[in-house]
Amino acid sequence: MEYRSLYEKWLTLGSAEERAELEAIKDDEKEIKHRFSSYINFGTGGLRGFMNAGTNAMNLRTVALATQAICDLIAECGRKEDGIVVGYDSRNNSEAFAKKTASVAAANGVKTYIFDALRPTPELSFAIRELGCVAGVNITASHNPKEYNGYKAYWDDGAQLPPEHAETVAERMKQIDVFEGVLDCDFDKAVSDGSITVIGSELDEIYMKNVIAERIYPEVVEKVADDLRIVYTPLHGAGRILVPEVLRRTGIKHIYTVDEQMIPDGNFPTVKKPNPENADVFAIGIDLAKKVGSDLVIATDPDADRVGVMIRKNDGSFITITGNQMGAMLLEYILCAYEETGTMPVAPYAVKTIVTTPIAEAICKAHGVKLFNVLTGFKFIGEVIKEQERKDEPSTFVFGFEESYGYLKGTYARDKDSVVAAMLISEMTCFYKLKGQNLYDVLCALYDKYGYHLEKNAELVFAGHDGSEKMSAIMQKLRNAPPESLGGKRIVQISDYLTKKTTDLLSGKVTPTDLPVSNVLYFVLEGDDIVVIRPSGTEPKIKIYYLLSASSHSEAYSAFEVYKKDFESLV
Repeated sequence: MEYRSLYEKWLTLGSAEERAELEAIKDDEKEIKHRFSSYINFGTGGLRGFMNAGTNAMNLRTVALATQAICDLIAECGRKEDGIVVGYDSRNNSEAFAKKTASVAAANGVKTYIFDALRPTPELSFAIRELGCVAGVNITASHNPKEYNGYKAYWDDGAQLPPEHAETVAERMKQIDVFEGVLDCDFDKAVSDGSITVIGSELDEIYMKNVIAERIYPEVVEKVADDLRIVYTPLHGAGRILVPEVLRRTGIKHIYTVDEQMIPDGNFPTVKKPNPENADVFAIGIDLAKKVGSDLVIATDPDADRVGVMIRKNDGSFITITGNQMGAMLLEYILCAYEETGTMPVAPYAVKTIVTTPIAEAICKAHGVKLFNVLTGFKFIGEVIKEQERKDEPSTFVFGFEESYGYLKGTYARDKDSVVAAMLISEMTCFYKLKGQNLYDVLCALYDKYGYHLEKNAELVFAGHDGSEKMSAIMQKLRNAPPESLGGKRIVQISDYLTKKTTDLLSGKVTPTDLPVSNVLYFVLEGDDIVVIRPSGTEPKIKIYYLLSASSHSEAYSAFEVYKKDFESLV
């Protein structure tokens, strides 16, 4: 049993803390197998997992292993002098993991930068481009529970590693001995001798200048600033300084922060899970909003790349705005603001992922803006920006978003940015407030104009050491013998992004998907409802996306329940 020999090796060669932890599970064969049956998977999203001792977990050794593999890639590219920049969020062990990453990079002779404290993920993306680095690493597990941590790896364009580099790193990790094959050095000594450069507030200023440059209509903020009140919470994370500071600098006068959640804390004591998609994380913020008279509560996740919002309805109650809804509202606002100010840029284009609301297509068509659809993952939005910049003909990126609460305006970064999103959400609120509308009015008007759309997600979780095998079997079954219908509606088109083929089931015509290879199935039903299935790249689950249109919410939600029940009966 290979996992047993790995367990024994760690038990022998590990630190005192590791040995004590592993000794405690010596009689739990299932737990030993789970921890040592494989190495934690390095995918296009980097690493993510529970924090404990073992090969299949986030710890100092697996972080160092991944960093060594990335340093080998940098060396093969001949780019050690270009450097790597390291950031981290408020999670438990994030700072320690970041310092270990920097130490391994410095020991490999790679020019190394590290932030002096937690920073938003998008600033890490910005820093790579600003400093001219070849790579970057941010230690974060985004919105996952406190038991998790992660390792997001980036390349020189500021986007997460392209698939080919991620595969190279993953293969290299399998070849390196975690105890003997990793170079390391003392962090403090490396800082003192200049091998590691610590980044302070000087980069924050440059980053904020780039964010603020993305305003479209600053005059509307000036006109309503005396009456506008905004409540903000960073959910104990990295947005605590820069989000409110950017809002202040753009003219928002009345910003009320949720004091209990302004304290960086990897235990996230005020929430069950620090996810701005979940309404429960807004509870304290809503109480504050009611007290101060705010119609808007903004929350960012621990690494401050995603942003969630709750808005007050006309009856005084608060409702969650989904990532799809906010993305659509921002897209419509940006294009309307450009038109109203006469500043629409040359050849404007927007980008969304294939699991993001189709209402974006109607919005872009109405405004004469080109829309690109890409695979799930913000790095693919970054790829479109890069490809457009390479072309001779001019074009302007105006907005990119994905259903999972990620938004970007501007090309200073190549990852989703809650800082610029919070700024634009505030500006949008001012824009419509001058027209006598709140954001709930705006959402209703959007559906009146473009038709009602409902996007709902579901997931199938496969915990345990055989979870990946179960997921693979389900995807293979759906691929080899797809259903003829779902919820009583015939499937008329299937796109398989693994084979890169789209099949029209009515005509039999087969066309290329024109997107990179990915383990995704995309079903189009009669009436244009869409169901998308894909395994998560960072968690043991299959995600199902239902993109529906109807005449009303109740009709769309009823259809969702039927589709969901029918699909789950298949698997």
